Order: sequence, then C-alpha cells, then structure tokens
Amino acid sequence: RLLRNSSIFLVFRSDRRLACKYAKYERAFVSYFQTCTSHCEQVSSHSQQPRKKRLKVVPNSAPDKKKKSFLLRFYLICRIFVNRMEMRKAINDISKITLSLCLGGAILYWMYRNFDFNRVSHVLTHEMNWWWMLLSFPFGILAQAFRGWRWRQTLQPLGEQPRGVVLVSSIFISYAVSLIVPRIGEFARCGTLRRWDKVSFPKALGTVVTERAIDSLLLLVIIALTLLSQFAVFDKFFQKTGTRFDEMLAGFTSTGWMVTVACALAVLALLYMLARKLSIYKKVVEMLKGLMQGVMSVREVRNVPLFVFFTLAIWASYFLHYYLTFFCFESTTSLGLDCAIVTFVVGSLAVVVPTPNGAGPWHFAVKTMLILYGVTANDALFFVLIVHSVQTLLVVILGLCGWLTLSFTPKRL
Repeated sequence: RLLRNSSIFLVFRSDRRLACKYAKYERAFVSYFQTCTSHCEQVSSHSQQPRKKRLKVVPNSAPDKKKKSFLLRFYLICRIFVNRMEMRKAINDISKITLSLCLGGAILYWMYRNFDFNRVSHVLTHEMNWWWMLLSFPFGILAQAFRGWRWRQTLQPLGEQPRGVVLVSSIFISYAVSLIVPRIGEFARCGTLRRWDKVSFPKALGTVVTERAIDSLLLLVIIALTLLSQFAVFDKFFQKTGTRFDEMLAGFTSTGWMVTVACALAVLALLYMLARKLSIYKKVVEMLKGLMQGVMSVREVRNVPLFVFFTLAIWASYFLHYYLTFFCFESTTSLGLDCAIVTFVVGSLAVVVPTPNGAGPWHFAVKTMLILYGVTANDALFFVLIVHSVQTLLVVILGLCGWLTLSFTPKRL
C-alpha cells in the first residue's frame, strides 16, 4: 500500500512546507485511531455477552474502511518523513562536530608538525615554575563561580529561586561538556537547573542570551580600547599573517576609490533587497531584537551594582587566570602587562571559532602575538601548548566536581 502511494511521498519530500502542514494531523489521527480501537473493543466485549444482554450496534457507527485505510497510509507517510528529517538533522549535527574537531586538529598538526614533543616533559619538570600556575587556578575557579552567582541575578526577576550550589555546579558542567561538543554547554546548564531546581528551561535559556549579550558588549569595548592603545602591535600582526593594509590602500587612485565605493553601495543595496525577500532576514532581525531586549532586561535586575561587579569580576578573573601563567616561563616573564592584554584579547577572539575550548585557533593567535613581542617560535609553542592543556585539565576537573556535587544534592520536588 505504501509503494502504491510513493508519488504522494515524493511530493512530501520535494515540499517541506506541505509536509509540515499535514504532519500536524498526526496527533488527530492517533486520537481517531484510539477511538476506533476502543470502539472495536467495545463491540468485541458485547459479542462475548449472552445473546439476551448483547447491545445493539449501529451499523454506521463503525469508521469507513476506505477512510481508515487512507488515514493509516497518510500516518505512515508522515512518520517516515519525520524520521527522515530527524535523521538529516542528526547527520548535520554530527557533521558540525566532526568539522570542528577536524579544523582544530588540522591547525594543531600544522603548528606542531616539526615540534619536539620529547622536550615537553623536561620543560614541565625543570624549566617551569609551577607555583605561578597553581596560583592562577583560584582565578579560573572564581571566573566560573562568579558566572553562576551572576546568573542568579538574572533569574530572580523572573520568579525563579535556584540554589547557589546548583548554579555553580551547572556552570562547571557546562564548560566541561563544551569540550566535547562546542556551544552545547549553554543548553546543558539550563537543563541542569530544570532537573534539580525545577527552573523553567525557556526562562533560563533567555537569561543565558542576556548574559552573552552583556559579555559580548564588554568584550567589544575591551577590544576597541586594546586596538587603540596597541595599534602598532596589531599592524605587525597583520603583516606577519600576510595582510598589509598600507600596500592595499596605496594601490587605489581617486577614480578607483570612487568606483569601489559605488560598487560597494550597489552590492549592499542588492543584498538588502534580496535579504528582505528571504526568511533569514527576519531571523536576523528577530535575533538582533532579542539581543537588545536581553541587554535592556538588565534594568529588571534587583541589584544592578552587584550584577556589574560580577560581570567585571568574571573578566578580571579570566585575565588573571591567564596573565599569571606568564611568570611560569622564563621567556614570557618580562613581557609585561601590555603583551598580556593583547594576547588575551586575541585569544578571546580566537575561541569564537567553534573548536573544543578554542584548540587550534587559540594556539595560533597567541603564538603569533608572542612572536611579535620577541618570544622565539619554539618557546611560544611550548607556552601555548602547556598553558592551554593545563587550563583545559582544570575545566575537566571542575566539571567532575560539579557532577559529584549534584549527585549528593537533593532535587526539589
């Protein structure tokens, strides 16, 4: 029967909107099928009774066989289509994860293809000052704890009262989970709150968007200030990576500038006209509106100064967690605060690339900036490899501690 209706299935495959439109009738069909089943059971039960007490069944009350057959075929077609869509979504998710792992692995392989890994153990045991590394650990822990405490400030105006230990533990788990699947930690911590403290998942996810908006704006301010104060260093960075703005700009004449500007305006106008006709335009507009609403929702926080303090404390802890590692190596001890700020900003931009904990892009960006400040390439490779590995290990340990803490924390009923 299903093969005879293959043409209908091809229509569903070619037009997703048509399939989604008719897939909503699935629940109605299930209800109708249950009604038919109960009716058949009722008729069967009546047939087992004695002839004198048997109820009279109306012939027209039973569903029509053709209608039932059509609904059954339609239901099977919808189920097959939904399963195929779910499988396609799963394949897309797996491909994204695989692509991020391959990207990070390819960058690391390209950087360390001629690296002497036999010297790593010697550097760890004889050339590295572990006291400064241990001193940086509390700031890495505080950065995540401050994030959990700040999260409570955004949840309280929504009528939610999560416990502090659950908040901090969920943050620990979210960072550890993101090492496996990038960006999945945001959903993991919202799900943790939902399971232990019965916090609404949509509300928790909305506050996460608010936090990300605040952090993005603060990071943009830090980047702008760093660019203005260290413009010469960034110019060297672009030259090192093969981008020479002075040579590109010198090749333009006055006529070339006019033509370039006119073409750019025409392209922007064309893109704007095309975007208005596409659904992605509305999605981007809605995303920007949601971002602004998230930023403006900070006004609803009961204690705004405390929220601002937590926000600044998060980024200060992140910076100190990174800056103190400079004193672990002789090659980076004398670089100073300016180098630490520049490399911290560049590293923060590099982790935007969806790889596990920024592995690969972070190594390349920080290593390149350290070379511009006079560090040898080999020493820079040792620095980024050891610092990133140790800090990633700390994230894993904190994730395990958060999981163990929640295991002994009772759930709210």
